[in-house]
Amino acid sequence: MTAAAPRSLPYPLGATLVDGGVDMAVYSETADSIEFCVFDEDGTETRTPLTKRTGHVFHGIVPGAGVGTRYGLRVHGPWDPANGVRHNPNKLLLDPHATAVSGEYTWGQEVFGHDQQNPLELDTSDSAGHTPLCVITDPAFDWADDAAPLTPLAESVIYEVHVKGFTQTHPDVPEDIRGTYAGLASPAAIKHFTDLGVTAVELIPVQQFVQDSHLEEKGLRNYWGYNTIGFFAPHGDYAAAGDTGAQVAEFKEMVKALHAAGLEVILDVVYNHTAEGNHMGPTLSFKGIDNEAYYRLVEGDRGNYFDTTGTGNSVNVSHPAALGLIMDSLRYWVTEMHVDGFRFDLATTLTRQGGDADLHSAFLTLIQQDPVLAPVKMIAEPWDTAGYQVGGFPADWSEWNGKFRDDVRGFWHGNASLLSTLSQRVLGSPDVYEADRRSPLSSVNFVTAHDGFTLADLTMYDEKHNEANGEDNNDGESDNQSTNNGVEGPTDDAEVNERRDRMRRNLLATLLLSAGVPMILGGDELGRSQGGNNNAYCQDDEISWYDWANTDTGLLDFTRTLLELRRENPALRPAWFRQAPGADATDTVRVLRADAEEFTDEDWTDDDAHAITFVLEHAGEDAFALLLNAAANGVEFTIPDAPNTEWELAASSDPDQQVTAPVSTLIVRDGSFTLLRSRR
Repeated sequence: MTAAAPRSLPYPLGATLVDGGVDMAVYSETADSIEFCVFDEDGTETRTPLTKRTGHVFHGIVPGAGVGTRYGLRVHGPWDPANGVRHNPNKLLLDPHATAVSGEYTWGQEVFGHDQQNPLELDTSDSAGHTPLCVITDPAFDWADDAAPLTPLAESVIYEVHVKGFTQTHPDVPEDIRGTYAGLASPAAIKHFTDLGVTAVELIPVQQFVQDSHLEEKGLRNYWGYNTIGFFAPHGDYAAAGDTGAQVAEFKEMVKALHAAGLEVILDVVYNHTAEGNHMGPTLSFKGIDNEAYYRLVEGDRGNYFDTTGTGNSVNVSHPAALGLIMDSLRYWVTEMHVDGFRFDLATTLTRQGGDADLHSAFLTLIQQDPVLAPVKMIAEPWDTAGYQVGGFPADWSEWNGKFRDDVRGFWHGNASLLSTLSQRVLGSPDVYEADRRSPLSSVNFVTAHDGFTLADLTMYDEKHNEANGEDNNDGESDNQSTNNGVEGPTDDAEVNERRDRMRRNLLATLLLSAGVPMILGGDELGRSQGGNNNAYCQDDEISWYDWANTDTGLLDFTRTLLELRRENPALRPAWFRQAPGADATDTVRVLRADAEEFTDEDWTDDDAHAITFVLEHAGEDAFALLLNAAANGVEFTIPDAPNTEWELAASSDPDQQVTAPVSTLIVRDGSFTLLRSRR
């Protein structure tokens, strides 16, 4: 008996392997027809119309297509850019659900749907040969006994890392896999993570992204990757095995190796916009498939794009097709690629259905009710170009806490009247989260991130130095909270370098000893500098790559020590906001002046006060006293009675700090911290 021919289905979208070929499905409300275009090795193109249509999904069986097939889409339909419709079958488009992408764009008129001199006129040049191609991949993979670490947030320490930059110059990573997923999975890379004591790596964008034409013209490259075009495809340039489909298995091997070491994998994802830009941008995928479904257009002026991302477009999260794409992508990375969480770039944009940010938006509601996504970590960058929404996400989300960064930097910069807000940050930002019954774990604390100065540069430069970016140093934000003392850049001045060392330790200690989920910018523990470049998005070179040859071993050991203290002592990582002594609570806190007295209302606003003490306790465990002095002079602290054994020195940014028990007073020198420990 002859087997029945496979039947084409409208879901799942994208290419699904079936007997003898693939079932291809593409969503478009406005297209008239869609062709599946296969390309041989010599560039010969074979087109297969998707003849079936269910609702707004074009679909059909493509005989002979299979694993390794390279393809694109041609979409036929009306051309009416003034009204938001931009179909142009001369342009070869990427499948929005492609799981691998091979090649790069050759920038020229060919990849633009419109005539660049006349934006309303359709361009008839063919983009085939100037665009990357989708690749059908084999979903089979031997995960063996892979299991998600499921590290509780209260025990999590996140390490923000660039796949390429981390291993590009690492001496213990084999040269042929440096800068790749395989390199990040190498024993030397994993050893650094585990020895350091982090629990999760947060990968700066690894979904397929596009190299910007304006950067290539200047001889630069998009290094950060916030220019996504393929939401299901691991970026091909990061694969040692090449970009012809093997990048998928290599990414899975990386996740598997990191999991085996107990490390979670969090992806920094960019669903708020795509690489197609505004009405003058190229036609690469979504714009030519269904522009109105995938992008927000300006009401009353549908030829232009509503933009809250600063990139030219915003994904239309009020439309089911765009929302479905995001949800399918998230589930794919969890179920097929085994990732453990997501950090959403400019997440506030994804909550804007009618223009305003909305806690009950469809995007947040869909994620909350999805059983596949329920176990994974969700982290928001809670702002976009139109608004700042720290504290505005659901209780089961965490957020990049920009207030922590700003207030901690401001305190150590010596800004006046910051003791009150600094205390809130150290205690997990209850002023932001407690009223909504959210915990300190809602706060992802950081003092540096990929966007801005590294820790070393924050203490070494007063002004940004982005000249290498080719924009006359006008790009990147100015940072008025540098902790440098006026001597720009490296110096042989021992006193200046000693002060910088202390400040780096102050900032790291405040980060790692505060309640919440700490995030370390990868390389900060090494003393990594970008030469004062605080916007190195286009520097795929030694400016951005980790400088392993000049590792600050003292700072690395210091970071390991603090992370070990945090890991082993519940008093330093409370899951909920602390209560005052005497209350029926596991975690308690006393926030005291340097003289060990309670703060008065006047004390909190004293411009000359720059010192504060935190006594942190967890029932039945070691207690700690954290002494912070941001003053320009030494301060004598009165030390509260030890809850358990006598106080001993646990850590300090002052290498000369000594503690002899029993201690009743202690001088903490200018711009320094000291951590005391009372063992149970």
